[in-house]
Amino acid sequence: MTALASVTRAPVTVSRRHQAAAVFVLFGLVDILVFGLLARGKGDATFAFALPGASVKVPSIQVPAAPLAYILGIASILIGVARATIDESTALKRLSIAAVLVFFVISLLAWADTGSWANGIPVNVVSLLQGTLAAGIPLILGALAGCMGERAGVINIAIEGQLLLGAFTAAVVASTVGVLWLGLISGALAGGLVGIVLGLFAIRWLVDQIILGVVLNLLISGLTGYLYDRLLVPEANTFNNALTFSAVKIPVLGDIPIIGPIFFDSTIFLYITYAAIIAVQVGLFSTRWGLRVRAVGEHPTAADTVGIRVLGIRYGNLIMGGMLAGIGGAYLTIGSVGTFSKDMSSGLGYIALAAMIFGRWTPLGATAAALFFGFTEALQSFMGSISVPISPFLLGMLPYVATIIAVAGLVGRVRAPAADGKPYLRS
Repeated sequence: MTALASVTRAPVTVSRRHQAAAVFVLFGLVDILVFGLLARGKGDATFAFALPGASVKVPSIQVPAAPLAYILGIASILIGVARATIDESTALKRLSIAAVLVFFVISLLAWADTGSWANGIPVNVVSLLQGTLAAGIPLILGALAGCMGERAGVINIAIEGQLLLGAFTAAVVASTVGVLWLGLISGALAGGLVGIVLGLFAIRWLVDQIILGVVLNLLISGLTGYLYDRLLVPEANTFNNALTFSAVKIPVLGDIPIIGPIFFDSTIFLYITYAAIIAVQVGLFSTRWGLRVRAVGEHPTAADTVGIRVLGIRYGNLIMGGMLAGIGGAYLTIGSVGTFSKDMSSGLGYIALAAMIFGRWTPLGATAAALFFGFTEALQSFMGSISVPISPFLLGMLPYVATIIAVAGLVGRVRAPAADGKPYLRS
């Protein structure tokens, strides 16, 4: 064997930094070669910053669509080059990701608004962001449920089932009793019930947590589907005809231009979501209870030796998290359309899990990720409303494609709590 043949060559590897740089350049090229060229000569895109009929008028902005796409595309390419050549801090890395995504979305909207299909309809930024928050409510609450479970060491794949059962129970109770608040409470209790079942099998009987979560999702999907066909369809006026919560405008804050209609003029579900985000964030990272929860999720044996009730904390977190997810499910019915339809959660529980991972198991990070996925849902609705010549099936894929890209390409290396998914047996 020759010396050359005996030489072992190291495999060629590409660092994550260069992969990210290539993706940024690709996004920039799409901005230029697709949105810029297709919008060339089609006029200006109009961005409106007030809802129709708003008491305070905010001027709209008109920009030439093609030059805007060119500029933003070049900016994305330059960010990609900088990412490849400079070892940036974590904050700058995240900022660069956000900038490239924002540039891509603006270029897309500018192209969409200049087409003949738009019929002069402006891109209403306020309406788009309202849709983002509305679509983000069940995702945020589901992601918070996942955070609470996994921070205590239990994987909660059953968020999808908690959302679905919460939606079903809220619709039936609100339709039967005629009291929306009872529907909301019953939806929360339904989600908590799933948390109890999950806890019993995962904590007491040591069933594999991932398989258990999938089985619970399938069980709840089958159960609600059966009851829908047997009960809700033939007796729709009695069991599936609920009212919905009306928007509650907060005085003064709701009148602030642009941000008022987005953040302070919505249903009670959005304000509950605000409270849940603050409570979980402060509870996990600024209280004794949160310290104990994180200790249980990282090293349950050490936590047990200092007197922390490991199993009790795990049960409690699963139940409270399940109630949050149940509220998110109730939003799908009595907070939105008023009626339940079969499998109406449509994978939102799995997207909430992705948001939790994308947010690195922190409430604020999970919330930001959930809003990102919520924006893709709102963007899909907007593009469909102006009849953009893109297949509705492709538009419907947007939230799920964004989920795959985010988890596979943007999250990077993350570490779950050390005891996550590991049953605890007291010695």
